[in-house]
Amino acid sequence: MMAFEWNAVILGLAIGAVTSALFFAGLGLGMRLALKSAAPVAALMLSAVIRISVLLCVGWFVVGQGGPWSLVGYATAFIIVRLLTTTVARISILSGGIQ
Repeated sequence: MMAFEWNAVILGLAIGAVTSALFFAGLGLGMRLALKSAAPVAALMLSAVIRISVLLCVGWFVVGQGGPWSLVGYATAFIIVRLLTTTVARISILSGGIQ
């Protein structure tokens, strides 16, 4: 049985939270640029390729440094940040904050 490594999980959580926040900030920026662009599909595709590549490369680095338990923390951080981001966006839409 594999020992649970708290330090690796915390490393994954910390790096995953920052990376995920940047991922969703990039999503917001990409959406704004696409809505103003003459070619929105190209802008969204470029944004998606960059964001996904960075997310996966950082994840690969985290696993290389911290092992499999850091991947658990990294993925958990992504899910938590995603949940928070979608909740804030949903509340903003319901309150009429986005125009």
